[in-house]
This record gives sequence, C-alpha cells and structure tokens, in this order.
Amino acid sequence: STFIKIVFPCFVTGSSATLQVQFNTPNPSPCFKRAPHSIIIGVRKGGTRALLEMLDIHPEVAAAATEVHFFDWDENYAKGFEWYRELMPYSYPHQITVEKTPGYFTSALAPERICAMNSSIKLLLILRDPAERVISDYTQVYFNRLENHKPVQAIENLLVRNGALNVRYKAIQRSLYDVHMRNWLRHFPLRQIHIVDGDALIRDPLPELQKVERFLNLPPRIVSSNFYFNQTKGFYCIRSDGRERCLHESKGRPHPAVNSTVLQQLRSYLQEHNRTFFRLVKRTFDWQ
Repeated sequence: STFIKIVFPCFVTGSSATLQVQFNTPNPSPCFKRAPHSIIIGVRKGGTRALLEMLDIHPEVAAAATEVHFFDWDENYAKGFEWYRELMPYSYPHQITVEKTPGYFTSALAPERICAMNSSIKLLLILRDPAERVISDYTQVYFNRLENHKPVQAIENLLVRNGALNVRYKAIQRSLYDVHMRNWLRHFPLRQIHIVDGDALIRDPLPELQKVERFLNLPPRIVSSNFYFNQTKGFYCIRSDGRERCLHESKGRPHPAVNSTVLQQLRSYLQEHNRTFFRLVKRTFDWQ
C-alpha cells in the first residue's frame, strides 16, 4: 500500500503574506532550518532532480527547493554559512535535510568546502552512462540556446575539432568521472559517498531508492505504488500524498542522432576513464 507522506508543516505561509508564522500549539515543535545531513553532489544530467523528487516521498526527508550553488560558486560561498542555512527548508529533528546542486561534483573547491562544514556528511552521487550524459548535456544547452534565440551548433561540431575528439569540450570534461571522483576521495572516505545508478533509476526506481534509504539510515517507507509508468512520457512518475506528478517537460527530452563514428570516438576515449573510475569506487557499471 502507498505510504502517505503526512508532514504537519512547522510553518504556514499566508497566500498574500510573505511572513511565516509558527503554529501556536501548546508544545511548539522544535522546527528549524538545518544544515543538510546529505547532499546530492551530481552529476549534471545524471538524474539529480528525479532522485531528489523521489527521495522527497519519504516522510523523514526535507528537501531544499532550489539548487543552492553554495560550495561551487565563490560569490555565494562568500555570503557565509548562515546565508546557506537560511535557504534550507524547515524541518523536524527526526527529519534529514537534503540539498542538491549537480555542479558540486565537477567543482575543484566543493569537496574541501563541504568537508570543512561537516566531515561526516553523507554524499549522494547519481551517475549514468558518461557518453549518454555528454549528449544529454549538449541537448540541454541546445534547447536553452534556442529558447534564448542564440545560435546553436550540431553536436558533431562541438565533439570534434580538426578531425580529432575535442576533449576540452566542457560536456566531455564533466563525464570524466574518475578525475572528479579522485578530488572527492581526497576529502571523504568512499563509505560516505553512495553512488546511485541513474540508468537503473530510470528503468526501475524502487531498488535504487531502497539502497538510498539504507545508506541514509532511513526507515523503509518508499514502496512500488509510489511510482507509475507514464506511457506518454516513457518514464516513471511519482504518486504520493494522494497526488500524481511527473518531472518537468525539460526532463527526458529525445537526444539527437549522433554520427556513429564520432560516437565511437567518444566512447573509446571515455572507456579508460570508466575503468579507472570502477577501480576507484570498487564497483562496475553497465556502460557501453
């Protein structure tokens, strides 16, 4: 049976007022904005939004509404820790606060900064086939540029320069999981970083979320009836609180067809990086 997430909000917001008023109860709950107990650090286009929304089904999870970019953007980090905490949701003591900013994984400074805040924090990293991630990254930028009436390029023109793979292309750099993981492992032990298989999450969300529940020491509350397959969209949507919701239409966009020779070049280049990554994390993934 579906578990209904009933969270009596610590604070209520009037529709016309921006003031947040604490419930006037005889035993007011100790509701505060707390620093995150867990952070989804990436990867961009890996399924971070899906993971956060699905995890938010759990009654003991309080999810931050927006990507905060505190640890990867210097101008935000300079605003200080209190500024960061203010952006977190209100939560009860029995809940864990989770924020997600996919830019953290590929940031040179984020691991050290997060470690300085809380060296025992639990980190969630959702990854998918790195070549598919490159194409998804391109697709997002392509549509963003179209919407802003900016010129766009075919993916092959970005992937290849002077007949060779353009390894300096940012989307490729972001898919070098081993390079970024090394930086995180300088500051955190592997046992504090749980890797979610993003490809598996799309195919069948429940087993991946059950692993996350165990990693975060949450009681098992997410069940199969919390998900239903949307034939139109071609992926799973969420059913909780008596509501059904799917991810934003910008998610799950069809990828462009990529020249097979170029795609093979990309996959070959990533292969060695993948092997190094598998050794680092002591597990393998079913990536082409």
